[in-house]
Amino acid sequence: MLKKSSFILTFVVSLAILAGSALAAPPIKIGGLFAVTGPASFLGEPERNTAQMVVNEINAAGGVKGRKLELIAYDTQGDATKAVQAANRLIKEDKVVAIIGPSTTGDTMAVIPVVEKAKIPMISCAAGSKITEPVKKWIFKTAQNDGLAVARIYGDLKRKNISKVAILTVSDGFGSSGREQLKAQARAYGIQIVSDDTYGPKDTDMTAQLTKIKGSGAQAVICWGTNPGPAVVSRNAKQLGLKLPLYMSHGVSSKKFIGLAGDAAEGILLPSGRVIVADLLSNSDRQKKSLLAFVKDYQKHYKAEGDHFGGHAWDAIMLLKGAIERGGDNPAAIRDQLERTRGFAGIGGVFSYSPSDHAGLTKDAFVLVEIRKQDFALVK
Repeated sequence: MLKKSSFILTFVVSLAILAGSALAAPPIKIGGLFAVTGPASFLGEPERNTAQMVVNEINAAGGVKGRKLELIAYDTQGDATKAVQAANRLIKEDKVVAIIGPSTTGDTMAVIPVVEKAKIPMISCAAGSKITEPVKKWIFKTAQNDGLAVARIYGDLKRKNISKVAILTVSDGFGSSGREQLKAQARAYGIQIVSDDTYGPKDTDMTAQLTKIKGSGAQAVICWGTNPGPAVVSRNAKQLGLKLPLYMSHGVSSKKFIGLAGDAAEGILLPSGRVIVADLLSNSDRQKKSLLAFVKDYQKHYKAEGDHFGGHAWDAIMLLKGAIERGGDNPAAIRDQLERTRGFAGIGGVFSYSPSDHAGLTKDAFVLVEIRKQDFALVK
């Protein structure tokens, strides 16, 4: 009897030690690079907020395979040099197993050589097609490609029998990538670009470019950029009495753009992820449940609407969670499992990565929306 009791006591103590070891397991460190301040803060702030919100919720539910996640996030301020410095710090000092972000195409392109050399998987929250085209072994993205956004805009123009357009793009990484796609896809949709102009990220007046467009014979205008430039374009167009249909890129897919543009936002069209019109979607939409839950969750935590940009970080964290659950927390295993992800219904769309596709989305990831009475309406 004494031997049996000793065995039971030893077994219970062993279980307690094992349980204690599991609880004491070090967290899985994930790096974040977000433009929380600076001109691109409308991207980076909701991304950082969402990433931390989702990590906290995963940890509250028991973590990933019994281990907590730790998000170590740095503010890049939308500055490529700062982004590179922060990426090096995450890799060399913080020892992260993966990175989400950066928020912008320019920051992402600057960081890519750093993470590729270190062999750390990175899921960018930026939209430029060149981030994953051509495919880079360690680089993935959650923001919908600008090439898909162009296809959605051009498809609408073709439906309306509009063939002559003016393009006005910002002179940064996002703008140049969009401009490349606008020019590359024009012929396939029967589109003639009759005016091709640019503006600087810090420009405060685009009257000269819009005056030129007014006399170009264009039937519609496509502005490609992120806030605040497109809002300036909208206001200047209204001041000039420009009556042409005005399309924006998905780079302004949030209520902040409407706030900046004011009454000049009325009637503007743009491609967007479904999150900003989640309540208007059909109940059969595969994403609707996740979208509504995300919007409600973000509102609860931050007293603001969850948007298109925060959704990029939601997707990135959840994609990493799935990869770690399936393959462990080794960077190479995470990379391999990300590449094997199929049919993940997230905020930005339904993701299916592959060795030849690290963007993972199709043009169905976008819907076309119109701004009506200071809100977004779904164009059907």
